[in-house]
Amino acid sequence: MASMTATTTASKEPFFLVGSERSGTTLLRLMLAHHREIECAPEFEFLVEAMPSGQGWPDLAGYCEWLSTNRIFLPHQLEIDRALDYPGLMRSFVTQYGRRSKKPIHGATCHKHFDRLLRIWPEARFVHLLRDGRDVARSCVGMGWAGNVWAGAERWIEAEALWEGLQSRIEPSRRMELVYEELIRNPERELARVCAFLGTDFDAGMLDYSKDSSYERPDPKLIGQWRKKLSPDELALLEARIGPLLRRKGYEESGVAPARVGTVRRLQLALDDRAGRFRFRRERYGLGHIVQSRLAGLLGARGWQKRLLLQRNEIDNRHLQ
Repeated sequence: MASMTATTTASKEPFFLVGSERSGTTLLRLMLAHHREIECAPEFEFLVEAMPSGQGWPDLAGYCEWLSTNRIFLPHQLEIDRALDYPGLMRSFVTQYGRRSKKPIHGATCHKHFDRLLRIWPEARFVHLLRDGRDVARSCVGMGWAGNVWAGAERWIEAEALWEGLQSRIEPSRRMELVYEELIRNPERELARVCAFLGTDFDAGMLDYSKDSSYERPDPKLIGQWRKKLSPDELALLEARIGPLLRRKGYEESGVAPARVGTVRRLQLALDDRAGRFRFRRERYGLGHIVQSRLAGLLGARGWQKRLLLQRNEIDNRHLQ
């Protein structure tokens, strides 16, 4: 019965795993990809990042040049068919990835601008993963994407706003929400929900991902790391910025009063964020690389810029291994 259902599902458009970066989408993707009938690609932001927010499509020549240094796109070694228009090319990328596993159900992960996916796949299905924004903000700082938790919460805020807007545009049968903390506490139950949504049955092999990845099996001790790793001052900032939204999403209060964040404090936080991100880049890439990148940009030296971008990709990939 599962195979028959999956075959029917495969005739529909792909599904997309969406949510904020650092929300646990990589873990869920690994689980899905270990199902005998499901394939789920890693981050495919390149599908929508270059798209304008309104109507129209990117210039294909410029887009293909952008892909030539895109760290996310390059490892997949996807064929660029220049005879296709932009929507056709995006569909071909997802199809190419899905065909490699020969599984009947396939999808991809997307964290940014995922509402734009509907312009290419009007009938797409969406699995949204929600995680406590305090843990997301903390993790974004650790990744060097933000210099403090105030800025680190931005990606979570944007993703949740996108999801709330998207829900009103698609019928309930094409969307579902999963809570990261529940996935960790009850992985079999939550994965069974996702499988049913995608048109198949739970596969125990979904929890074998730890055998061939760096991710351990679900451990409830890892839930709510913000309690141990965020200071009272950081929690006060997050209460001021995302406290109401956290509670609307069903998360507990931290017990810390929200900070007062006026104009001067916002300016201080912005400068601190910028300084923190610069320190991270300096430690990872070196001051020489940063200076060269800035100079190449000012001079419009595209060949130089491209070489520097590829060097940066290599450094980032080493850190992600």
